Amino acid sequence: MTSTTPPSPFTETSGPARHAAFAELAATGPVQKVMLFTGVPAWVATGYAEARELLTHPAVVKYVGGPHMDAMPPELNTALNTHLLSTNPPDHTRLRRLVTAAFTTRRVEALAPRVQEIADALLDDLAAAGGGGRPVDLVEGFGFPLPITVITELLGIPPGDRAEFRRWSSITVNGPVHPADVYVDAVRSLVGYVRELITAKRAEPGDDLLSALIAVHSDGDRLSQDELTSMVSLLLLAGHETTVNLIVSGTLALLRHPDQLALLRAEPARLPAAVEELLRYDGPVQVTIPAFAAAPIEIGGVTIPAGDVVLPALLAANRDPERFPEPDRLDVTRAPNPHMAFGHGLHHCVGAPLARLEGRIALGTLLARFPDLRLADPDTEPARDPGLLLNGVVALPVVLG
Repeated sequence: MTSTTPPSPFTETSGPARHAAFAELAATGPVQKVMLFTGVPAWVATGYAEARELLTHPAVVKYVGGPHMDAMPPELNTALNTHLLSTNPPDHTRLRRLVTAAFTTRRVEALAPRVQEIADALLDDLAAAGGGGRPVDLVEGFGFPLPITVITELLGIPPGDRAEFRRWSSITVNGPVHPADVYVDAVRSLVGYVRELITAKRAEPGDDLLSALIAVHSDGDRLSQDELTSMVSLLLLAGHETTVNLIVSGTLALLRHPDQLALLRAEPARLPAAVEELLRYDGPVQVTIPAFAAAPIEIGGVTIPAGDVVLPALLAANRDPERFPEPDRLDVTRAPNPHMAFGHGLHHCVGAPLARLEGRIALGTLLARFPDLRLADPDTEPARDPGLLLNGVVALPVVLG
């Protein structure tokens, strides 16, 4: 085992550099102890088998907490972090049962026509902005507004509140890179806003997911106020940030691989498989939400001591050559493709069906609408936000053609 500070994949701000840093880390072993940019040591599992094992290991325990805990008021922490990704059985089992009772497959499938309407309208606006060969930003014009519109409509959030929410969201999901006071202020605003929404929906329920979460019950059990604010915050944050990355990074990968793009255009029935490959190739999440070892764990030739932070690296595991032949090659025909972009086991993403639906509709509509779509500056690698959890580009200038 080798302790290392560089490379730090989390602070690399271009796609190739981030993947290269993970590959360099993986070359020294499937599980490595690193010093995070936050100053916290952690065990990062870059191997597919090792990451998968840790995601189901009984000694890997989640905790109700996040960044800047010294500055975070305890009541604010529980209002934000009492959700599926921060709890363990039996609490997690109970929460997942209640949430999935409201967030049903039927509800997700029924969204398809509306997602298509939103995609068409956004691309109409993008076409107008990009007339005459003017570059347009795919993040601002399409990647962000599509999933944020879907998730806010699903939850019953007024359209006029989305801009303010985006600011809180960006700070909250990238908390470690922001000063403590900025982070706590954003969390306080987000939680306060969600509490007001819950109060309004209790008074006047609608045909939306938030009303369903408030009303759902099982054997007399209901979500508490903190569980509601945490789950709504999680759905809002995870329900759009990750899908933005899927849409934009997926488009970037296809434009960087014209042979795969041509195959997909010629055979659009391959789109579902292509989405899975894009999730594997350059997924929206770098690592899972941190957990810790409740007891010593023997894995990958090392011993993780009890109390240490554990980070299964999904981005690296999905390019493990022991699991995926030619892992650095984009192949929209790849099968099987057991990637872990949505995690694995107990904490597998409950919103995966919605993300897949949005990814298929967004990418399929974009590619069909603009057959001459190209990067505005193919020689420049789009910048990526530094941070622990997410993996996505800040902007993607394109020419629609």
